[in-house]
Amino acid sequence: MSNEKQESMIGADVEIIGTIKSNGTIRLDGKLEGELICGGNAVLGKSAQVKGNITATSVSIEGKINGNILAKDKIEMKATATVNGDIKAKRLSVEDGVTFVGRSEVNPSSQPMPTPTPTPGGASGAPQPGAPQR
Repeated sequence: MSNEKQESMIGADVEIIGTIKSNGTIRLDGKLEGELICGGNAVLGKSAQVKGNITATSVSIEGKINGNILAKDKIEMKATATVNGDIKAKRLSVEDGVTFVGRSEVNPSSQPMPTPTPTPGGASGAPQPGAPQR
């Protein structure tokens, strides 16, 4: 068996509606309306258009994505990328010129961020009505 990583290419003239699953790396230059689940890396070229979520080890984006991205390692947004959705990864690289609308969670330790809990008396630390002034 070969140790070379397998890479699949989806050309700019291809439009897919549905879920794409792969154990290897995928390069997408076409259109996808659905989910991309990739055991390897996902490379989205300049002409790529995705309406759906992406899950991969690492994701490199030059095209347009409307959906959430979950990467086990790194998300790399090139200058021509447009991302509308939330992203989560251990590492993030964003070039000048990227359009990104969404929330990001970048956590190199890959430990989930604790959810803030409201503190009694409000989180602002401002005195509450009727509380003694210091």
